[in-house]
Amino acid sequence: MAELKIGRITLGVCQTNCYFVYEAGKKEVLVFDPADKGDYIYNRLKDNGFSVAAILLTHGHFDHIWGVEELKALSGAQVYAYEAEKDVCEDAVLNVSGNVGRACTVAADVYVKDGEEITIAGVTCQLIATPGHTKGSCCYYFESDKILISGDTLFQESVGRTDLPTGSMSTLVRSVKEKLLPLPESVKVYPGHGDSTTIGHEKKYNAFI
Repeated sequence: MAELKIGRITLGVCQTNCYFVYEAGKKEVLVFDPADKGDYIYNRLKDNGFSVAAILLTHGHFDHIWGVEELKALSGAQVYAYEAEKDVCEDAVLNVSGNVGRACTVAADVYVKDGEEITIAGVTCQLIATPGHTKGSCCYYFESDKILISGDTLFQESVGRTDLPTGSMSTLVRSVKEKLLPLPESVKVYPGHGDSTTIGHEKKYNAFI
């Protein structure tokens, strides 16, 4: 299998990390959490010769979904999300967008199950359910390249907040301990905010877990 490449565009008032993953030498990308500027993301990728093959969500909070509608309309790509996050994606109160002046809902084209593998444009990842930040938060694991898109579940030496609707700190900590820490220590973690880290680093230095 060809080596995977990962790029990052950081956008919006929350400085949300939007990632795009693709096979080296190819131009179809998987876009994760298109922040708040779908048209900007689309044009940046297009200007560099990329096309959007799919849009994948780690969870439904406003700062991760505001750009979905524009990016989907421009690219024609389908939207993927974890099935347990359906209510949050489709409710402006639960996803907090209604409270911050720009109500937004997203209905995914494909709702994925925990542990299910997704293969798009020759790239395969596995959805790992990690509830806690929201009830349907998830991560995407590219086993062959030891890459984890962790959303707002796991940050560098921290974890996601749990004071918003459907959040639970005890559930989040359990998700990290049971679902993420068993991964190889060399796995590179790309969070929804801030800098990347590794599973090994978080085992040693993350005070929350």
